[in-house]
Amino acid sequence: MTFVILGCALPQYAVWWPFFVVLLYLLAPVPTLIARRYAEDSGGSGGPCLEFSIFITMGFIVSAFALPIVLARSPAESPVIQMGACYLTLAGNVVVFLTLLGFFLTFDQEDADYSMW
Repeated sequence: MTFVILGCALPQYAVWWPFFVVLLYLLAPVPTLIARRYAEDSGGSGGPCLEFSIFITMGFIVSAFALPIVLARSPAESPVIQMGACYLTLAGNVVVFLTLLGFFLTFDQEDADYSMW
């Protein structure tokens, strides 16, 4: 989050459009969490429901990476954000989504002692 805030708040950038990726950060894990909960309640492995939720989650992730790039490249003569703000936002994306991946990998393991939380 620090990279995203820096990409928005530094005086040379001073635009808050890249902060919209935070909405995608919040929405990205929701389909997978709902599908896993549904799979636990129905007693199955998830199947097509889990696959579709992963597809929707990947759409949110790709959108979070695409948004700052599109903002930095359009319109061509006067972009909405500068490339430095784009790079800081992309660095923030990498950190946030690797953290979410670590969370899902850690708490998805059933044979570890700490998975009982």
